[in-house]
Amino acid sequence: MAGAVLIVLAVAAWHLRTPGEEKAAASAGIDSAAFNAEPISPLPPRVVLDADKVALGARLFADVRLSHDDTIACATCHKLDGAGNDGRRTAVGIGGQVGAVNTPTVFNSGFNFCQFWDGRANSLEEQAAGPVHNPAEMGSDWPEVLAKLRRDKDYGAAFTRSYADGLTGANVADAIATFERSLVTPDARFDRYLQGETAALDAREIRGYRLFRELGCASCHQGVNVGGNFHAGLGIFGDFFRDRGKDGPEDQGRFNVTGKEADRHKFRVPSLRNVARTAPYFHDGSVPTLEEAIRLMGRYQLGHELSREEVGLVAAFLSTLTGSYQGRPL
Repeated sequence: MAGAVLIVLAVAAWHLRTPGEEKAAASAGIDSAAFNAEPISPLPPRVVLDADKVALGARLFADVRLSHDDTIACATCHKLDGAGNDGRRTAVGIGGQVGAVNTPTVFNSGFNFCQFWDGRANSLEEQAAGPVHNPAEMGSDWPEVLAKLRRDKDYGAAFTRSYADGLTGANVADAIATFERSLVTPDARFDRYLQGETAALDAREIRGYRLFRELGCASCHQGVNVGGNFHAGLGIFGDFFRDRGKDGPEDQGRFNVTGKEADRHKFRVPSLRNVARTAPYFHDGSVPTLEEAIRLMGRYQLGHELSREEVGLVAAFLSTLTGSYQGRPL
């Protein structure tokens, strides 16, 4: 029943396919009538933002002085020369402290309806302040950070240009969040396909997309970010945590935020943008490969034991969601 409700909600937000997309489906031997509704929207090529704030946020994003011991910057865990994450199973903070959850990609995070796996931050501004104050991440606070930044005259001038009240903790978070909203990865092959470039996907990738929809993956992974727009429980068709023999504090999801039993094991649905580049997977980084993540999602979220061929088809489609940053493919 829960799966059916999710599908109804997702279908309500879909729009009609273009003639070009129907032609591409037909060329791959797919009945275009079955593809008359489209759950995914292309990313915009750019986001209009205050250029001065973006530049200031970019500098802060790379500044290790936001951490207590001047060793960790936002960019330490969210590598912009990679896929916007760190490639580790879980994050590592000051003093080599190993965290309990996987670092989500920062790319396209401005399209998520909330931030962090458990959704405890309602905005990027709240998210930006979180690691600064987390003793296992940056281990600092605004008074300490501001004292360091005020010794840098360039920062003082930049904040005065962009903010009436100058250099404050709230404005540091606002500048970082503004920069993060600029981290959009357009020009994925699938986006070009949606926009009518029929040759952007090959027949196998289109078959993978059809299977992605037929299985029900698009009931959670849809919209401009192919996810990231609501919370969902992990283990609809089986007890994921019991089966793997681990159910620690980091596995409780939204329950840790709300204290409501109905929120236990619920997480923000991750975006599938650039998912072929953001291993390892799941909230705790416990799944090393995309193929294994697809297989587990089939079993626990869809109630379907996927064959090797089905896993390969879905993976082929997901590879077409890889976009570009500053003109460079991720």
